[in-house]
Amino acid sequence: MTDTMTWAPTEITPERGPLPDHLTASLDEALLRNGAVVFRGFDITPAALDGVLDRVLRNRLAYVHGNSPRSHVGDRIYTSTEYPAGQTISMHNELSYSARWPSRLAFYCQTAPGSGGATPVVRGDAWLAALSPRLRAAFAGGVRYTQNLHDGHGFGKSWQDTFEVSERAAAEAHLATLSGTTWEWKRDGGLRISQIRPATVTHPVTGTEVWFNQADQWHHAALGDETAAALARIMPEQDLPQHVTFADGRPIDPAYVLEIRDRGLETAVDVDWRAGDLLVVDNVLVAHGRRPYAGARRVLVAMSD
Repeated sequence: MTDTMTWAPTEITPERGPLPDHLTASLDEALLRNGAVVFRGFDITPAALDGVLDRVLRNRLAYVHGNSPRSHVGDRIYTSTEYPAGQTISMHNELSYSARWPSRLAFYCQTAPGSGGATPVVRGDAWLAALSPRLRAAFAGGVRYTQNLHDGHGFGKSWQDTFEVSERAAAEAHLATLSGTTWEWKRDGGLRISQIRPATVTHPVTGTEVWFNQADQWHHAALGDETAAALARIMPEQDLPQHVTFADGRPIDPAYVLEIRDRGLETAVDVDWRAGDLLVVDNVLVAHGRRPYAGARRVLVAMSD
């Protein structure tokens, strides 16, 4: 189990030498050992970013099946989640609700926030250890995610944007590759997707068991009482853009949802941004989030398998 009082991302600065021409082997070793690496003080420019990403991400991926709002700004480079500046984004591993997720993420700070705006990171084994035994036992059977994607007009994201396709067959082709996934086309042209996923996974190289799900982000309880009540007046839970239950369909106690959210944020270590910084994380070993901020923050993200 990780010592959360002493763990922090590995920091590499110019004092330790220039950004190496060949990062792959040393970065692989550092990520397996620690889960996260920050390159700080190298003043990476937007013009240089594409070349740097080619060195830290072997095979950049498109953000297919992503559920958070973001913009495509380059060759498989995206803005980080575009939620209002005053909101906290709770801890999560990218695409942990899917049967296929990126193994590595890279975050680049183009514009530092005026204040706040850190990216908190947490070791998944430390997050798991911070949860109560009762909660861990309740989630042992896994969770069921339900996603309702509209056909271009509606609440939440469309299936076209989510899968970066325009034809139903292309969306179905992607879904067919995801184990534990079923789907149906709705009468209004929307797409309902159901996925059963485990609550924890084991890292394929280190063997570390980590908390690895987005039950708290998909559950209405995390929205706050007023927002949840407003949504309940508009539509039933099963028709929300996203909804989560236990794998067998039983509802998840809202107290569990808040415990997951709060323990993750409390256990995390903040990475404060300066323009030109680059953060690389192993997406299984380490979860990430976002603190509220003021000012013009711009952080970009890319991912690889």
